[in-house]
Amino acid sequence: MKMGFGLCAVAVLLSFASIAYAADPNPLQDFCVALPDSKFDVFVNGKFCKDPNLVVAEDFLFQGLNIPGNTSNQLGVAVTAVNVNQLPGLNTLGVSLARLDYAPYGLNPPHTHPRATEALLLLEGALYVGFVTSNPADPNQRNKLFTKYLKAGDVFVFPQGLIHFQINVGKTNAVAFAGFGSQNPGVITIANAVFGSDPKINPDVLAKAFQVEKNIIDYLQAQFWPNSN
Repeated sequence: MKMGFGLCAVAVLLSFASIAYAADPNPLQDFCVALPDSKFDVFVNGKFCKDPNLVVAEDFLFQGLNIPGNTSNQLGVAVTAVNVNQLPGLNTLGVSLARLDYAPYGLNPPHTHPRATEALLLLEGALYVGFVTSNPADPNQRNKLFTKYLKAGDVFVFPQGLIHFQINVGKTNAVAFAGFGSQNPGVITIANAVFGSDPKINPDVLAKAFQVEKNIIDYLQAQFWPNSN
């Protein structure tokens, strides 16, 4: 599949994200190109604006999404993020995107984006994707799982804040692009956060939460938990 089609599809995803309700506040000016946080002694909800008279076209440009990510890792997945940290011109605009590369059977493990809905477009390969709803009001009901097998050209939406995943179920590489309704959607990878936090969560807490023996928690906390995105 030609990359030209892929880039057009990314534009559609970003348009979708901008039309949908975004978690970021609406801008009060044409643009607010971000400045690095390290230059300031205070933090704001977003980033400081560059002097508009000093803004250049390069502030709105990111290059390289045509280059496949390196999937030679434990999970077999690579996420190339393009958010406000990589593209300062996104500041206050309420959108961002990412390229996702999956090796055969590569997994983007269960995770959430606390600040954005995600629209995923599969360009190449075959994925099994899904998300789980939040806790139901009725304690007798279970969290509901929504899943689909995707083929090239399919789009699947993951609602903001809900746990979701993707796994390559094909024998060849898969490529997808994702659009987000935030300049900085954030990522919480569930296993990493629970078992790989620093400092570690008290094993007694996790043993009771997961209803397993403490030695199982000790084993899991001793593993290396790489971030996929």
